[in-house]
Amino acid sequence: MRTPTSAPVNPARPSRRHPHDDAPDTAEAFVKLSGLPEGAERDALRKEIVEAWLPMSERLAGRFRNRGESSEDLRQVAALGLVKAVDRYDPSLGNAFESYAVPTVTGEIKRHFRDHMWTLHVPRRVQDLRNRVRFAQHELSQSISGRAPTLTEIAEHAGMTEEEARSGLEALESFSALSLDAELPGSEDGYSLSDALGSADPALDIVVDREAVKPRIAALPERERRILYMRFFGDMTQSRIAEQLGISQMHVSRLISRCCDRLRDQVLSDAA
Repeated sequence: MRTPTSAPVNPARPSRRHPHDDAPDTAEAFVKLSGLPEGAERDALRKEIVEAWLPMSERLAGRFRNRGESSEDLRQVAALGLVKAVDRYDPSLGNAFESYAVPTVTGEIKRHFRDHMWTLHVPRRVQDLRNRVRFAQHELSQSISGRAPTLTEIAEHAGMTEEEARSGLEALESFSALSLDAELPGSEDGYSLSDALGSADPALDIVVDREAVKPRIAALPERERRILYMRFFGDMTQSRIAEQLGISQMHVSRLISRCCDRLRDQVLSDAA
């Protein structure tokens, strides 16, 4: 209910055309609001202005329906953006309120999607590509009948490369991540995404170890290098090595043990 001290808030002026058909005339109310001190009178007038512009915020919220968020939540977010617009609007700048309120409300809704709907952090560039692709699809659907627009048509209409259009299409309607336990489409044996993931190849560690020890082996005396080669690359037993070198098997064992300890200490020292 309007308080006696409130400035008039008229439903809509037929003589003036607005981007929103039901845009109320709140110019005088905003001027009065800017001059009122904090208190009950100001709060009542502020509430009246917000209620007058609620149809506009709800209409803006409707543009974002069917994107994974309930209509009621979208209306609440839009209303929050409207309240922020009312509180921050400065009538002395001479701009119409709707020219300030529309981007404020829309920005609040987009921020809600970015902060609360995406389960993974998506770069702003990809989000922008997604929006451009969505608008291009919508506009092309008005002129193309019987089929969906092609990737090339979307890219040309949106003024982007086909690679950018492809990224935008992939991000379209992708607000949530799919569980790794989700069964793959067409799978009848319970094959899930986690089953398709690779794992670290243990052979990679062997490659790293070999490259690390290679220069140290090259620095060993000829006999030690030969013994290690026959034992670990020729897969020969200590007894056969001893026969070929004309030494005892015990001596071969001591040489192998001593070489391995030395190489291990040197490689660990290099790594440190």
